[in-house]
Amino acid sequence: MAPAAATFRFYAELNDHLPPARKFRPLRKEFLLPASVKDMIESFGVPHAEVDLVLVNGESSDFSRLIRDGDRVSVYPVFESLDITPALRLRPQPLREPKFVLDVHLGRLAAFLRMLGFDTLYDNQADDSALVRISSEENRVLLTRDRGVLRHSAVTRGYWLRATDSRRQAAEIVRRFDLAGSIQPFTRCMVCNHPLRRAAKEQVRDRVPQGAFELQEQFRECPGCGRVYWEGTHTQRMHRWIEQLIGAGSEVSDAGRRGGTGTQARSD
Repeated sequence: MAPAAATFRFYAELNDHLPPARKFRPLRKEFLLPASVKDMIESFGVPHAEVDLVLVNGESSDFSRLIRDGDRVSVYPVFESLDITPALRLRPQPLREPKFVLDVHLGRLAAFLRMLGFDTLYDNQADDSALVRISSEENRVLLTRDRGVLRHSAVTRGYWLRATDSRRQAAEIVRRFDLAGSIQPFTRCMVCNHPLRRAAKEQVRDRVPQGAFELQEQFRECPGCGRVYWEGTHTQRMHRWIEQLIGAGSEVSDAGRRGGTGTQARSD
């Protein structure tokens, strides 16, 4: 008896998980027994945590649906700046108040995301099970360079970073999750993630260099670790970088709303 077969098509950045010869084209999948949408998608190497919408024969589907002979399956990434209602989203809700948890290899990215004002958990001792638990319990997006972590069934929000440089990774996250308008720079401790609070100048006299104390009038401190922050020459450089991030992110977001570069849900 000939095996059954279904046709899959992956859209937008989900193709990053496919080998070059299989990107942006219909893919035939043969099978002997029906399998779930989730299992079929991940058999291609695509983490389910990056998927937000699945159409089977033109109808929205959840991950538990069994794929059968002749099915045509269209798979779409997470939509953050595009409303796909009333189609069936595969995550509990859109990302509106972004919170992240990062794997052990992304310490520099954690500092950048905190500098941009985003709630970012990072522990260089955390194993995969801890990351998955935190992501699930606290509704945090799990950021990783390890696709395998995103295959855990408990992970509903996750993203595999394409870039390897930490600044490029930060720009990738801002662009991918439409965060340009949510950036609040220098409002969170880059070391322990606590929101910063203003501190009176005299309160920090013994915790900052004499030169900074004499030149600066405004200081912020972390209620968690006690670190003191102030504007310096490095801060000016980071402000310029952040302005570039916001400008680039706004251009992408506006284009998506106009339909210029946005992903359209369709079934082939």
